[in-house]
Amino acid sequence: MTTGFDFLVRRLRLRHLELLPALAETGTLRAAAGRLHLSQPALSKMLREAEEALGARLFERTRQGVQATAAGLAAVHRSRVVLSELAHAHREAGALRSGASAVLRVGTFSVTAAVPAAVVRLRQAMPGAAVHLHEGRVRELAQRLLEGELDCVFGALTPELLASDWLASLQHELLLPDRLCVLAAESNPLQRRRRLRWTDLRTAAWAAPPRDTLVRQAFMAAFLNEGLDPPEPVIEAMSSVTLGAVLRLDPALLCAARQEHVREEVARGGVRALPVGPVVELPPLGLFTRRSAVAQTPVVQAFARAIREVGQAGGRAGRGA
Repeated sequence: MTTGFDFLVRRLRLRHLELLPALAETGTLRAAAGRLHLSQPALSKMLREAEEALGARLFERTRQGVQATAAGLAAVHRSRVVLSELAHAHREAGALRSGASAVLRVGTFSVTAAVPAAVVRLRQAMPGAAVHLHEGRVRELAQRLLEGELDCVFGALTPELLASDWLASLQHELLLPDRLCVLAAESNPLQRRRRLRWTDLRTAAWAAPPRDTLVRQAFMAAFLNEGLDPPEPVIEAMSSVTLGAVLRLDPALLCAARQEHVREEVARGGVRALPVGPVVELPPLGLFTRRSAVAQTPVVQAFARAIREVGQAGGRAGRGA
């Protein structure tokens, strides 16, 4: 370690790391002092100590309160990461005392056949591993990953993510291609058709995710590319469970879904994918981890191997189909 870092380690305490996010979130010394159960003079003294330890001014006083400088924003972010890692260490120690050999926190979207398959593979390789799955949208999950709340994220490399400032802080490996698919009940008359085009489906009753999802946008693009107005779904739902349920209860419905959703629903039975063209691609799926000079933990490395194997198997299955 450098001399400057030695000085930082000696001067900076965990209480200082608590202070920086509290100031950024509340915006005033008084509110931050109340949150941390400190007096304002004590809080001001701690802020001076943090600034001296880091060698930079972290907050500027304004009429409205305090505002983080560029250095302050960076320090706030790193403080959150450190505090999150400490909280995880505390929870992990409790899990290890209860008999787990390792704890893995995975972020993923709610509809995926790859993650459950990879978790099973991981548990076969490391029977004592405990896995905590956190569902959400990839941008939100990536932010939680950067803040230390997750160990890895499985999701799509979306245009929004590609354009983000913090993509350089992530390490990503693309594993699975993805595309828009159409699901129908096995009893739907369209299942007898060997080939369909989007124009054949323009008058169908549709179930689909909301407009702000990649699947819905691809669904709209499929019809627009054919010179047609996109159908308005009669059922709109984010939940894959809900979409699968209504599809089985009403054989007249069609459902727009990503390939991962299709694999999951077909495995449950009662529905099949329709052969619709032309193919509409979705952003590929991959595994995201934090870019760091420190090697990933063994359980993260094992999960990466498992999801890679599942991805390779899925790729072979896709080529066969």
